[in-house]
Amino acid sequence: MKAILNFLVTAGIASNILLLGVQPLRAEPFVYVPLGSESKIAVIDAAKDQIVGIINGLEAVHGLSGTPDRRFLIAGSYSERSADITPAKPKGISEDEHAAHHKAPSVQTKESDMASVSTVSVVQISDGKVMQMIDVPGAVHHVSVSPNGRYTVVTRPNEGEISVIDLTNFEIAANISTGEFPNYSVFSPDNKRLFVSNAGDGTISVINSEGWIVEVVIPVGSSPEHIVLSKDGKSLFVNNVDDGTVSVIDTISMQTTNTMKLGSVLHGIDLSDDGTALFVAALGDDKIAKVDLASGSLQTMELSPAPYHLATITGTGKIYVSSSDETKIWVVSQNNLEILGQIIIGGKGHQMVVMPGS
Repeated sequence: MKAILNFLVTAGIASNILLLGVQPLRAEPFVYVPLGSESKIAVIDAAKDQIVGIINGLEAVHGLSGTPDRRFLIAGSYSERSADITPAKPKGISEDEHAAHHKAPSVQTKESDMASVSTVSVVQISDGKVMQMIDVPGAVHHVSVSPNGRYTVVTRPNEGEISVIDLTNFEIAANISTGEFPNYSVFSPDNKRLFVSNAGDGTISVINSEGWIVEVVIPVGSSPEHIVLSKDGKSLFVNNVDDGTVSVIDTISMQTTNTMKLGSVLHGIDLSDDGTALFVAALGDDKIAKVDLASGSLQTMELSPAPYHLATITGTGKIYVSSSDETKIWVVSQNNLEILGQIIIGGKGHQMVVMPGS
């Protein structure tokens, strides 16, 4: 399939999306897959399990989230640079626009915060244009957005902190020390709390989003990384990567109510569309696991090599699972874990974002 450039123009700036074949007018849904060191995001039509576009020019993009109004992707870079060095200007943007759209951190907790920085990019979904760039101290791992669209949070493992960015003015509202090597974050449905996994010290930090203060620290297993919250916000599921377990936290009592042994080394985690089943990528065992949350019954399926990030694709009955060793995504049935196909993505797939089409 021959790749062609789409020269749609928004505010006089060419689109940053490379279209592959014919871009559909509608699709339900789209899946956005950051490709890490390839410095691009693959756009997949989940109705067809096909890549329909590539968003270019996002250096070392690893963490990714989307705003609830479906307008923007928030992309975090895992590449650090000296705070004295301005990042390269994206293609199609003038120097004046680049300067206007690029913001340095507005909150500094200590002078060393600015020794090295990375860039968080606000990307317009309609054309792939970078609308704003915000510098944060250190490299960004994963990204989340509050359900009301007001804030985005990026984890910064090397500094033991997270940054909270206000999307109304694109400024850093807070830098918060959470624990050793913060990895993943998720907001409660009512926007009032933020949960952060700290891989370095085996804890979950619970943060009050009104004052951005750590209220509770909950001990879990060894190296908690990816986390997912039930739709009602009452249960938090935590992948303890190194001990191969999943901790279940009651967010009312802030206590761990269950610990499930699922394999050796774990990675991606997500819930089924109806919330009755939990899916986990058991990277160390080359398999994917499905846990029935009512009965506790476990089903597994071989998936080799190295199942990595995982996302359920709402409304399709499918799961997307990337490989840590190969440049592909498996398409898996939520019902019976049958492999339905695969998508070659041209890089290692990281934090996937699922959004309805338009």
